[in-house]
Amino acid sequence: MMERPAAMEGPPAEAPGAFERMLRIAEELDTPDGYKAELLRGKIVVSPWSKLRYKKAMKALRLQLEPHAPEGHDVDVAPFLFVFPGSERGLGPDLHVADEAAFDAEGRHADGAALSLVAELTSESTKDADWLDKLYTYGCVVPVYLLLDMQLQEVTVFWDPSPKGYRSRTTVPFGEPVHVPAPFDFELDTSGFGMRPTADSTDGADTDA
Repeated sequence: MMERPAAMEGPPAEAPGAFERMLRIAEELDTPDGYKAELLRGKIVVSPWSKLRYKKAMKALRLQLEPHAPEGHDVDVAPFLFVFPGSERGLGPDLHVADEAAFDAEGRHADGAALSLVAELTSESTKDADWLDKLYTYGCVVPVYLLLDMQLQEVTVFWDPSPKGYRSRTTVPFGEPVHVPAPFDFELDTSGFGMRPTADSTDGADTDA
């Protein structure tokens, strides 16, 4: 089984309908249990879902977000695929807050515009995508992006999306509170995000591609 993301090449990005074909392949891909397929930079990237030691941080984050989520929005850590046609990406964030109506549609992916917040927990093998490709993709559409850097033990909050990406950000070390802006507007307690070092801590946990 793969410990690091693996990429599958698709048709040339400029080919008519290439994004739609790759999205269809990603949706129909029979990934092993515990793995997810995302569409990044014209490639299908298959990577492992979060390891056990990330559960504590993800649960602490989910429980704090739920009381402050916009009306009609659901907080979940299920690996659903959200599509961003403008940047031709299909991403499965570690945690998402999205309009429940987005899940009434047929098919296997939801519209990225339905998201009010996403969160990613970095691993050594995937953190570049979290900090670069995903940051830009989310930054054009999603109101708030929480990036938990599990190696640096810091959380960065990005907000105020624009066609060129997020206009605002703030970073605090785990253990310090940080404000999550509208539409949530509350102080996030980050003391439950840290982990004790383990023998394979440099391997990370997935999160994404």
